[in-house]
Amino acid sequence: MPIEFQVTVDCADPHELAAWWAETLAWELEPTNEEFIRQMVDLGHATEAETRQWRGQLWWATGAAIGLPEAGEVVGCRRMLFQQVPEAKTVKNRVHLDLRLVAAGGDLDAARDALLARGATFVHEASQGPYRWYTMTDPEGNEFCVA
Repeated sequence: MPIEFQVTVDCADPHELAAWWAETLAWELEPTNEEFIRQMVDLGHATEAETRQWRGQLWWATGAAIGLPEAGEVVGCRRMLFQQVPEAKTVKNRVHLDLRLVAAGGDLDAARDALLARGATFVHEASQGPYRWYTMTDPEGNEFCVA
């Protein structure tokens, strides 16, 4: 039986980074459940300090997730979780995402420029044979490639 998994990203601001990646991937931010959060606080299972107001809604403070838009049946788990950690990123990622835009008919240079305009950073360009890609970082410095 195949095992489902999610990609988890350590970050300083999980809600902002989740929103950035949701826009980048054309995915959706998973909605909050304010009623459930309030219930957990009221029952003493959580504290107000573990919550956060963000974009006018109550969220858990230390995490946010994104997933594929609802477009029929989804097989397997396609989800990214962004979790708050106290330490800043200090070294190169050992795992990163490759965004395959050209395979979907996208323009590599236009994609790079749009990502730069939204807060990504260009790291370098690389190629192998006929294939070319850009290595970039998201607003918190996590590497990813655009091909």
